[in-house]
Amino acid sequence: MRVVVFRETGDGPQPEHVALVVGDVAGPLEPAALVRVHSECWTGEVLRSQKCDCREQLDHAMRAIAEEGRGVVVYLRQEGRGIGLGNKIRAYALQEQGHDTVDANRILGFADDGRTYDVAAAILAELGVKRVRLLTNNPKKVDGLRAHLVDVVERVPSAVEPNEHNAAYLAVKAKKMGHAL
Repeated sequence: MRVVVFRETGDGPQPEHVALVVGDVAGPLEPAALVRVHSECWTGEVLRSQKCDCREQLDHAMRAIAEEGRGVVVYLRQEGRGIGLGNKIRAYALQEQGHDTVDANRILGFADDGRTYDVAAAILAELGVKRVRLLTNNPKKVDGLRAHLVDVVERVPSAVEPNEHNAAYLAVKAKKMGHAL
């Protein structure tokens, strides 16, 4: 995998995002490039929390793209569905009190999912990716990329086995957020 780092522009410190690129992805090649747009999850990926499926989703995507020999993982720095690490920890505390992940975000004054996909679309354009088969369970991610003119030709399911710690979380994502699990 080739690692390409992108930095947002603007005043002050800007987040850096990463694209993990395998093979030749530029142009309208057939089949369309296998792509995962993945949001950072410090608790799942670094601390190996089992409350979510983020680490497993990332691992699955990297394996699938490596096996295919061509594709991109776009790794976005938008922790906690866009609310940031500190607020995510606050949301975890609310979940310990019995609230689900969506209600915890709402209690803190955030949308169910505050992520945006303009940066992912710009990264794919910079890499020359014209058509994608998107590795995701989230139909809003497909819509978000298409809104930024990414030609998503297929949604490829990303099935990861639930565990005893994330089964309820995944059920909420399916019921309240429309994820196809």
